[in-house]
Amino acid sequence: MRPRRDPRGAPDGEPGRGAGGDLDVDGLRAVDAIARGVRGAEPVEVPGRLCRVAVELLPVTGASVSLRSDGMPVQLSASSEEAAHLAHIQATLGDGPCQSALEDGAPVLACDLTTGPDAGRWPVFAQQATAAGVRAVYAVPLGNESVCVGTLDLYRDRPGGLSERQLHVARIVAGVMTVALMSLPRGDDPEVLGGEAWLSGLGADHDAVYQAVGMIMAQLGVSAEEALARLRADAFSRGLTALDAARDVITHRKRFDRD
Repeated sequence: MRPRRDPRGAPDGEPGRGAGGDLDVDGLRAVDAIARGVRGAEPVEVPGRLCRVAVELLPVTGASVSLRSDGMPVQLSASSEEAAHLAHIQATLGDGPCQSALEDGAPVLACDLTTGPDAGRWPVFAQQATAAGVRAVYAVPLGNESVCVGTLDLYRDRPGGLSERQLHVARIVAGVMTVALMSLPRGDDPEVLGGEAWLSGLGADHDAVYQAVGMIMAQLGVSAEEALARLRADAFSRGLTALDAARDVITHRKRFDRD
């Protein structure tokens, strides 16, 4: 029999409300691990380092970070290729815990993608995630109470929730991630040599999606929203990520006006 879970996803018997002292200790340990993890890193390396720190600190097998963007999230960094693939799946489908966290501005804990409410809430994503070996996903917003700029997504290979203490640690990592992303060079910063683009190319792969959308718009005479929907549908029908489908469009291996 599975242990009962409280509304925040923590199994019965795990520390929860009222464990302020434990939260403080966990927070200090998290800050220490973050400091060690990013020590000596260049600014553009910090998001990836923080993803790996999240895996070190929490009962998860992977982590990725994505920024909110028009049309689909921009996947910036991940702790592994597998975590990056999961982020691309959510971006391709336009659905999943990441998208829900962006919309709600609050953590979304999908504790069991194999059955029950979580599997029913995102059925296609749940099927593809479980096929990739993921059983639970936790999406933590980046930003503040009024603005959500992206998400820290955590992946786990077995069902289960996060305790309040673990969610506290995830929020700390997300907070540092937000500061790190907002501190990266911006193209309109006169002190940046040569006007280096914001995020310093971290989201360069996403440019391929925008280029492909423009080409589909030209081929079919449709809006950007319709072009992105067509790209996503093509990716889904061929079992590709939106990024892979976009590369096919850019290299002329795929034309939508010849279908």
